[in-house]
Amino acid sequence: MIGRRSVAAGVLGSAVLAAMRPALAETVLKVGGTPTGVPFTFLDTKTNTVQGIMVDLIRAVGDKAGFTAEIVPMQFSTLIAALTAGKIDAISAAMYISPARQQVIDFSTPVYSYGEGLFVPASNAADYQTLADLKGMTVGAQVGTVYVEPLKKSGLFADVRIYDTIPDIMRDVNIGRLQAGFADYPIVAYNLKLGLFPAVRLVRSYTSTIVGSIGIGVRKDETALLAKINDVLSGLQQDGTIKAILAKWGL
Repeated sequence: MIGRRSVAAGVLGSAVLAAMRPALAETVLKVGGTPTGVPFTFLDTKTNTVQGIMVDLIRAVGDKAGFTAEIVPMQFSTLIAALTAGKIDAISAAMYISPARQQVIDFSTPVYSYGEGLFVPASNAADYQTLADLKGMTVGAQVGTVYVEPLKKSGLFADVRIYDTIPDIMRDVNIGRLQAGFADYPIVAYNLKLGLFPAVRLVRSYTSTIVGSIGIGVRKDETALLAKINDVLSGLQQDGTIKAILAKWGL
């Protein structure tokens, strides 16, 4: 009898622990963010932590939804694969909500919209307005972004070079290895505002052709989490929190 009671108690204890694990796991969410997407997500060298708009946002969501966001720095092109593989629980970065991505993961309601920015060497004073104005040039774009395929398929450019990060593209434009680069407008503008690439100019006359919105990404099976995030985002929109976070970072 003693043996049976011990086994029964052990089974019951295991069942209780198993029931508790999901709740405990949900208190901390591993959230993927890129360390090079200033002002959305970037590595703050003073604290050695990832900071920015999307970090502030996911933490504000967590405060209301009852979870703590643990930010995991990752290369942009690896974010979706890491999410679907279960290495992270969410994505909070400058990632467009696109039809192709929505086939793989789900997104929250949009939190901010923008298009691609065009940047060229500061010595180039031309007022480019469309992609066609750059015909025959060698240009750069970031791997994994929605800009790559449209630039390649346009057939306008001598070469479309692919880079791991936006600063890598800007660096090559800065030293004259590239004639032009395309990347998220707010990220390019913020980098130039910081004076990181003095020989690069943002072309203000250019009209973005690939405009999209960014949101928080979750796995397809996380319907409850997505619903909670959307509910909280609606509240943060109404009470001015999202507006305040954007303003904090100059948007």
